[in-house]
Amino acid sequence: MNYDIIIIGSGPGGYVAAIRASQLGLKVGVVERAELGGICLNWGCIPTKALLKSAQVFHYVHHAAEYGITAGEAKPDFGTIVKRSRAVADQMSKGVQFLFKKNKIDHLQGTGKVLPGKTVEVTDSEGKTTKHTANHIILATGARSRELPNLKQDGKKIIGYREAMTLPVQPKSMVVVGSGAIGSEFAFFYHSLGTKVTLIEVLPNVVPLEDEDISKTLERSFKKAGMKIMTGSSVESVDTKGDTCKVTVTTKKGSEVIEADVVLSAVGVATNLDGIGLEETGIKTEKNKVVVDEFYRTSVPGYYAIGDIVKGPALAHVASHEGIICVEKIAGKEVEPMDYGNIPACTYTQPEIASVGMSEKDAREAGYEVLVGKFPFTASGKATAAGNREGMIKVIFDAKYGEWLGAHMIGDNVTEMIAEVVVARKLETTGREIIDAVHPHPTMSEAVMEAVAQAYGECVNL
Repeated sequence: MNYDIIIIGSGPGGYVAAIRASQLGLKVGVVERAELGGICLNWGCIPTKALLKSAQVFHYVHHAAEYGITAGEAKPDFGTIVKRSRAVADQMSKGVQFLFKKNKIDHLQGTGKVLPGKTVEVTDSEGKTTKHTANHIILATGARSRELPNLKQDGKKIIGYREAMTLPVQPKSMVVVGSGAIGSEFAFFYHSLGTKVTLIEVLPNVVPLEDEDISKTLERSFKKAGMKIMTGSSVESVDTKGDTCKVTVTTKKGSEVIEADVVLSAVGVATNLDGIGLEETGIKTEKNKVVVDEFYRTSVPGYYAIGDIVKGPALAHVASHEGIICVEKIAGKEVEPMDYGNIPACTYTQPEIASVGMSEKDAREAGYEVLVGKFPFTASGKATAAGNREGMIKVIFDAKYGEWLGAHMIGDNVTEMIAEVVVARKLETTGREIIDAVHPHPTMSEAVMEAVAQAYGECVNL
């Protein structure tokens, strides 16, 4: 068939781009070899949040007495927790199927490969191939768990995030290598359910992309809960011959061997560029990313790329927005390029982490004279009433013009609060305007206003 647009990949970039294109009156086909919704809906963002919710509920039941509630002994049913997570993922994937039918989008089942002449070859599970043409072809093939040479995944003893979501039994001990969002979330999940977890990070701080104050707060929280944290440490090898894994770790003090039932490799993701036809079509790549312009056009006219396979943060909401910009540009709409300096990032540990913009260190290194405000949740009435005063809000402003350079949050529900900062920065809102905007009391969100007021020396609750 001939389409206006064919998209290879139905993750949060691909399926959102497809729906928006259909809304704009374009005929769309989406190539997907597995479940609609891609990794995010089926094996990433959504099912992991279901797992983490179970861990949170278990934590609340465990601490029920602190709220005046008498409860019996709580035990995690690991199999049921995993089953619930898979059911949530299945429900969301069916939602995408419904949206495809509603918007008359063709699901081309199979593995896609681009060919010259604006052609896509689709190979189904039985090896049968069909060819389709389109005026525009969008690559949205995403990424997979990255493997290190000395940390080869076997799916049983050394696993990636996908296996971590569906282990048949809860391990008694686990080593998590890499403390980014994926590693920290799984470390928190398994530790909360009673697995003995060791979290290893090669850089000086956990969640190393976050502001240093936030990183140190999370590390203290994890250590207080009893998790072993090893920063500035690297895994040299893993011996899987016996019943357990023997992990050799190099630290500042020397070499150490840690035994664990399972090793989770969470050292980032690798782009899915192999076998998708880039060489045949002459599409340019650089450092394992497809080279695109500000509207996601590749080096070959008529071919586009979005999401994890292009330069930028490998985040679902980034891919979705890239997909919308891409198809709206194709449809002739007036669109503006994405502001990659205003992308929120969230980590769903407990406490949660959310951030946007520059860290304090980055702002100072960029030459700004900064105003920094911090408001701890120990001073928050809502946090105190809720029983968790851990964390804080940190804001950074340019002292000269009042530009909001960045915000960094750690605590309960901060992933729901960061959008205020994203919108404010988009609208070029100053600190003074945030102070003057009345925030409801008692809420966690009023801590944003309090932190801004503290930056300007006007906070009354500290």
